[in-house]
Amino acid sequence: MRRILMPLIVPVALGLAPLAALAEVPPALLLAPQVMTDWKAVFGRIEARDRLPARARLGGTLVELTVSEGDQVTAGQVLGRILDEKLSFQLSALQAQEAALQAQLDNAATELKRGEELLARGVTTAQNLDALRTQVTVLRGQLDAVIAQARVVEQQAAEGAVLAPVAGRVLDVPLARGAVIQAGEEVALIGGGGLYLRLAVPERHAAALQDGALMQIEGPEGAMQGRLERIYPLIENGRVLADVSAEGLSDRFVDARVLVRLPLATRTALMVPETALVARAGLDFVAVQTGDAVTLRAVVPGAPQTVAGVAMVEILSGLQAGDTVLTDGAAAAAAATGASHD
Repeated sequence: MRRILMPLIVPVALGLAPLAALAEVPPALLLAPQVMTDWKAVFGRIEARDRLPARARLGGTLVELTVSEGDQVTAGQVLGRILDEKLSFQLSALQAQEAALQAQLDNAATELKRGEELLARGVTTAQNLDALRTQVTVLRGQLDAVIAQARVVEQQAAEGAVLAPVAGRVLDVPLARGAVIQAGEEVALIGGGGLYLRLAVPERHAAALQDGALMQIEGPEGAMQGRLERIYPLIENGRVLADVSAEGLSDRFVDARVLVRLPLATRTALMVPETALVARAGLDFVAVQTGDAVTLRAVVPGAPQTVAGVAMVEILSGLQAGDTVLTDGAAAAAAATGASHD
């Protein structure tokens, strides 16, 4: 037996290392309890931080619509244009009033100048001159009022442009070109300001949630890490709402659900590399080095996890702290079988 086991024992002695120091899998591991995290898998919904509607500021007909769902827009970008034909008629009427008042004002100013010349020669009275001055002042005020009204109408016409309230992606466009809309009606919905995950966690886990806790996210772009940034105090339908920030979330599909793993508790466990497991007759075995002998012990494996970049498996029963486990289970099993046959 010694002659068969000797090639296996030498690398085991050279490669013996505790599990906590794993950088790569050594030939043998000295089992010690490791602190592991229990994770709760929930679904989070990708949401935009700013979800603002681009509304019509003017009632009329939507004659132009330049965006559709999924387009990227910048703040202040023109998304469409609304036309109210009544405004053009109002503007034309005010411009005509302005021209008429301007003509009256020019005539009154001429009369005032003539009255001043006549008063200087003593032909007219100061009372007539005051009346002319008053007429000029009144006409000038009426002209200013008409000009201000025309500017109001011009501004109303300019507000027919529908502007993006924030930079981001167009989430919804409920209207089509040619639609008749009222002031304040939504033309497009813009999502911007970045993305976050909205979680709805069962209330029995509320006490385990902590601000700033790191969690694992499995999104369409791959695995990433998130941070719990806000826990809402109001429980709705037995669920606690929480927000998670994460870098790299894609805004391609807003309101999409992704898997999030929350850290709820810690415990100690015995972990071995997946390569240490040997399956025989429906049972799982692990090769254990005891002195110069190698034996196979039946174990009950738990859920697989990744520790220090190595695929590990939790051992629920069959091993204990202080055991020396051979990580190459197949080779160790062959050596143990050969020894037993010898």
